[in-house]
Amino acid sequence: MKQLALLGASGHGKVVADAALAAGWQSVAFFDDAWPALSSNGSWPVVGNTADLLVRLAQFDGVLVAIGNAAIRLRKQRELRQAGAAIVSVIHPRAWVSPFARIGVGTVVLAGAVINADAMAGEASILNTCSSVDHDCVLADAVHISPGAHLSGNVSVGEGAWVGVGAAVRQGIRIGAGAMVGAGAVVVKDVPAGHTVVGCPAAPLAAR
Repeated sequence: MKQLALLGASGHGKVVADAALAAGWQSVAFFDDAWPALSSNGSWPVVGNTADLLVRLAQFDGVLVAIGNAAIRLRKQRELRQAGAAIVSVIHPRAWVSPFARIGVGTVVLAGAVINADAMAGEASILNTCSSVDHDCVLADAVHISPGAHLSGNVSVGEGAWVGVGAAVRQGIRIGAGAMVGAGAVVVKDVPAGHTVVGCPAAPLAAR
């Protein structure tokens, strides 16, 4: 029986659990640092916290961090990896990942997402529902491409950056580490590290 442990009992965790079952995992158990006050996540039990997971790693065939916050997600994944956890990725069977693309460990690719040839996604990233990452894009670790967001070809996205729901990014754009692209934004210029841009065309938030 293929058993998956998910760290992070949230709405995002529910979507990952659903995708994991669709992808062939037979059971999912959640761990969350809000346990024992938090005992369930929808249809799934929460059975312990991070410390409990670390001592129970041998019980699971795979482990994945399902936490939305990029910095926490990456830190937790590295902690688990250092402890010998079998970190896995989850790819929904209704996503399309080119055989010429590369997906880092601990990354999730959700239903309807399209990842095209020679795209690369780092570890602990989220390629969310119906997003697209076109040819030759390079995504660093812990990137989140939100539902319905689209990256044209040759886009690079730095570590921990977030591209919001329904955003569109022109080809060749560079988005720096920790940057945030607002929902529905149309990005036609590079976004410096740590900056937030919104609107059409996207501009720094402070300028609006």
